[in-house]
Amino acid sequence: MAYVDGFLIPVKTARKDDYRAFAKEWTTYFKELGAISWYENWGDDVPEGKITDFRRAVALEADETVVFSWMVWPDKETRNAAWTKMMVEEEPADMPFDGKRMIFGGFEPIVMSG
Repeated sequence: MAYVDGFLIPVKTARKDDYRAFAKEWTTYFKELGAISWYENWGDDVPEGKITDFRRAVALEADETVVFSWMVWPDKETRNAAWTKMMVEEEPADMPFDGKRMIFGGFEPIVMSG
Protein backbone atom coordinates (compact mmCIF):
# COMPACT_ATOMS: atom_id res chain seq x y z
CA MET A 1 0.00 0.00 0.00
CA ALA A 2 1.21 3.54 -0.75
CA TYR A 3 2.86 5.60 1.96
CA VAL A 4 3.06 9.40 2.18
CA ASP A 5 5.61 11.75 3.75
CA GLY A 6 4.31 15.25 4.51
CA PHE A 7 6.19 18.47 5.26
CA LEU A 8 5.59 22.07 6.32
CA ILE A 9 8.65 24.22 5.68
CA PRO A 10 9.34 27.92 6.42
CA VAL A 11 11.24 29.41 3.46
CA LYS A 12 12.59 32.94 3.08
CA THR A 13 10.30 34.51 0.49
CA ALA A 14 13.30 36.06 -1.29
CA ARG A 15 14.76 32.54 -1.73
CA LYS A 16 11.80 31.08 -3.63
CA ASP A 17 13.90 30.38 -6.74
CA ASP A 18 16.67 28.84 -4.61
CA TYR A 19 14.11 26.63 -2.91
CA ARG A 20 12.58 25.59 -6.23
CA ALA A 21 16.02 24.55 -7.55
CA PHE A 22 16.77 22.70 -4.29
CA ALA A 23 13.42 20.88 -4.42
CA LYS A 24 13.92 19.84 -8.06
CA GLU A 25 17.29 18.34 -7.16
CA TRP A 26 15.84 16.42 -4.22
CA THR A 27 12.84 15.29 -6.26
CA THR A 28 15.23 13.58 -8.65
CA TYR A 29 17.18 12.06 -5.75
CA PHE A 30 14.12 10.63 -4.02
CA LYS A 31 12.63 9.32 -7.25
CA GLU A 32 15.90 7.42 -7.77
CA LEU A 33 15.31 5.94 -4.29
CA GLY A 34 11.78 4.85 -5.22
CA ALA A 35 9.42 7.79 -4.61
CA ILE A 36 6.44 7.71 -6.98
CA SER A 37 5.67 11.43 -6.89
CA TRP A 38 6.60 14.64 -5.07
CA TYR A 39 4.61 17.86 -4.68
CA GLU A 40 6.04 21.22 -3.62
CA ASN A 41 3.45 23.92 -2.94
CA TRP A 42 4.30 27.58 -2.27
CA GLY A 43 1.94 29.23 0.23
CA ASP A 44 -0.44 31.59 -1.54
CA ASP A 45 -3.58 31.75 0.60
CA VAL A 46 -2.50 30.74 4.10
CA PRO A 47 -4.78 32.51 6.58
CA GLU A 48 -4.08 33.08 10.24
CA GLY A 49 -6.26 30.87 12.43
CA LYS A 50 -7.82 31.68 15.77
CA ILE A 51 -6.17 28.77 17.61
CA THR A 52 -3.57 27.30 15.25
CA ASP A 53 -2.56 27.43 11.61
CA PHE A 54 0.24 26.62 9.16
CA ARG A 55 2.06 29.85 10.09
CA ARG A 56 2.20 29.05 13.80
CA ALA A 57 3.13 25.45 13.11
CA VAL A 58 6.51 26.53 11.68
CA ALA A 59 6.92 29.77 13.68
CA LEU A 60 6.73 31.70 10.40
CA GLU A 61 8.63 34.98 10.32
CA ALA A 62 7.48 38.10 8.42
CA ASP A 63 9.90 37.55 5.53
CA GLU A 64 8.99 33.87 5.04
CA THR A 65 6.42 31.78 3.18
CA VAL A 66 5.06 28.37 4.19
CA VAL A 67 5.76 25.51 1.80
CA PHE A 68 3.47 22.48 2.00
CA SER A 69 5.02 19.38 0.47
CA TRP A 70 4.40 15.68 0.24
CA MET A 71 5.85 12.69 -1.52
CA VAL A 72 4.24 9.36 -2.27
CA TRP A 73 6.07 6.06 -1.96
CA PRO A 74 4.95 2.65 -3.19
CA ASP A 75 5.06 1.39 0.43
CA LYS A 76 6.49 2.17 3.85
CA GLU A 77 9.42 -0.22 3.40
CA THR A 78 10.66 1.65 0.31
CA ARG A 79 10.29 4.94 2.16
CA ASN A 80 12.18 3.68 5.21
CA ALA A 81 15.03 2.36 3.08
CA ALA A 82 15.28 5.70 1.24
CA TRP A 83 15.35 7.72 4.48
CA THR A 84 17.94 5.38 5.98
CA LYS A 85 20.19 5.90 2.94
CA MET A 86 19.67 9.67 3.03
CA MET A 87 20.49 9.97 6.74
CA VAL A 88 23.99 8.55 6.27
CA GLU A 89 24.80 10.98 3.46
CA GLU A 90 26.10 14.50 3.98
CA GLU A 91 23.56 17.27 4.56
CA PRO A 92 23.52 19.98 1.87
CA ALA A 93 25.66 22.99 2.82
CA ASP A 94 23.19 25.71 1.84
CA MET A 95 19.63 24.60 2.46
CA PRO A 96 17.28 27.44 1.49
CA PHE A 97 15.11 26.98 4.60
CA ASP A 98 15.36 26.52 8.35
CA GLY A 99 15.31 22.76 8.83
CA LYS A 100 14.92 23.12 12.60
CA ARG A 101 11.40 24.52 12.06
CA MET A 102 10.38 22.02 9.39
CA ILE A 103 7.52 19.76 10.43
CA PHE A 104 7.34 16.31 8.89
CA GLY A 105 5.80 12.92 9.31
CA GLY A 106 4.84 9.69 7.59
CA PHE A 107 1.22 8.84 6.84
CA GLU A 108 -0.71 5.76 5.84
CA PRO A 109 -3.39 6.74 3.31
CA ILE A 110 -6.95 5.86 4.32
CA VAL A 111 -8.74 7.39 1.30
CA MET A 112 -7.16 7.97 -2.12
CA SER A 113 -8.76 9.33 -5.26
CA GLY A 114 -7.41 9.96 -8.71
